[in-house]
Amino acid sequence: MAGSAGLAWRRGRQSFSPTRKRLKPLRTVVAWRGRAEWDQVMVGLYCGDSRLQQEALDRVSAWKSRYGPKMPLAVDCTAELIRCKVLDSSGRLRSHELILSYGLALVRFVNLITERKQKMVSIPLRKLAIEVDIPIWVVDLRHELTHGKLPRLALCRKGCDVVLDWLRKTYWSRQLGNNLCEESEEEDEEEEQEEMEANTELDSDAWEVQTPHLDPSLI
Repeated sequence: MAGSAGLAWRRGRQSFSPTRKRLKPLRTVVAWRGRAEWDQVMVGLYCGDSRLQQEALDRVSAWKSRYGPKMPLAVDCTAELIRCKVLDSSGRLRSHELILSYGLALVRFVNLITERKQKMVSIPLRKLAIEVDIPIWVVDLRHELTHGKLPRLALCRKGCDVVLDWLRKTYWSRQLGNNLCEESEEEDEEEEQEEMEANTELDSDAWEVQTPHLDPSLI
């Protein structure tokens, strides 16, 4: 009798247990509207025409306002460096102002790239630069800038070009081979909330989780 009562209690308990919700496939919400917009911005940033570059920068600013702190760091760094080139071509800034503008963008780039490789024990930046295929002299340029020694403007311009080329090969071009996720802006709030609960908290400092299907070799 007691055994029957225990069995009935267990069955009753199971009947009152909450139904497990089926999670939908994980999707990555991105700031751009689709592949065409992504391609257009990439071409605009790297075209060399100041007017088209400014239009691409405006689009990146719109992405940032829409995506907030989860904006891909590679996109952010590219925009900062292109902005320096646009200011340079405008002729509105003096040499030392341009050096400072280029310097801030280059220092931020090197710091962001190398800090992802730092472990518990500090690793020299030169060694980290070799691992990610960044020229050593770019790291040396960063050291000069952080220690208050202003390099020549020509060297800053060269550093900007080298880093932009690195970003294009390592990040932008690789994305063309991936399926960029498209999310409709008209999705209801309930579906978006379910996705947020299903997904792991995004790390704003991680390159690979800020972009859709980013190649793990970029880390």
